Amino acid sequence: MLPTTLPHSNGALGSRDAARHTAGAKRYKYLRRLLHFRQMDFEFAVWQMLYLFTSPQRVYRNFHYRKQTKDQWARDDPAFLVLLSIWLCVSTTGFGLVLDMGVMETLKLLLWVVFVDCIGVGLLISTLMWFISNKYLLKQPSRNLDVEWGYAFDVHLNAFYPLLVILHFLQLFFINHIVVINADWFVGYFVGNTMWLIAISYYLYITFLGYNVLPYLNYTVVLLYPFAVLGLIYILSLTLGWNFTRGLCSFYKFRVQ
Repeated sequence: MLPTTLPHSNGALGSRDAARHTAGAKRYKYLRRLLHFRQMDFEFAVWQMLYLFTSPQRVYRNFHYRKQTKDQWARDDPAFLVLLSIWLCVSTTGFGLVLDMGVMETLKLLLWVVFVDCIGVGLLISTLMWFISNKYLLKQPSRNLDVEWGYAFDVHLNAFYPLLVILHFLQLFFINHIVVINADWFVGYFVGNTMWLIAISYYLYITFLGYNVLPYLNYTVVLLYPFAVLGLIYILSLTLGWNFTRGLCSFYKFRVQ
């Protein structure tokens, strides 16, 4: 059978098919690089991780530069994802030690955290934000101008990293030592809940920056509105004696039973 083309395409792919082809090629290239560690720029990934704490705007300026040079907002180097996975494994193992879990229990917890909390929830949040931004935040809806799903996933990873370090690493030193967060007293849940406040604030702010940098989106300020709810929950938690860290520890123990 002879190949056919659309009447208006002059033998070329339509804009939508071309976009799909390009996105598929980019995904293939990204996944292929996961198997070639020598091609990954880990030094640059570490630089990004440091600046996500001190100056996340600089990280997103680099995303803007990538768009100008490589015509894509999303990362083309999986080094950041690899380092994040290592952080996740190390911190989860630390949680297992702090909570006196056995080897098999720690392994179960690691599988839960990696495949459900990180990958599963990450895919869900990224897809939701990708849909919301393309459906409601575009200045001029167009087939040729939209938010890349890969970029939405990168924004989630950027925002997730400080949260991971604060709640899954730094907090470990306070659960049973120093302040003893995992105890029913005011200083404990004040310190613990404050760490949750800082971690989630990082997540919300870095997510906002990620979408605010896109020149074809408007009303991105709505992504800052959850800060009001977060502040209210924080005040209620201190007033009512809620201990989020203690709840997380109990939840982790329940998971591996």
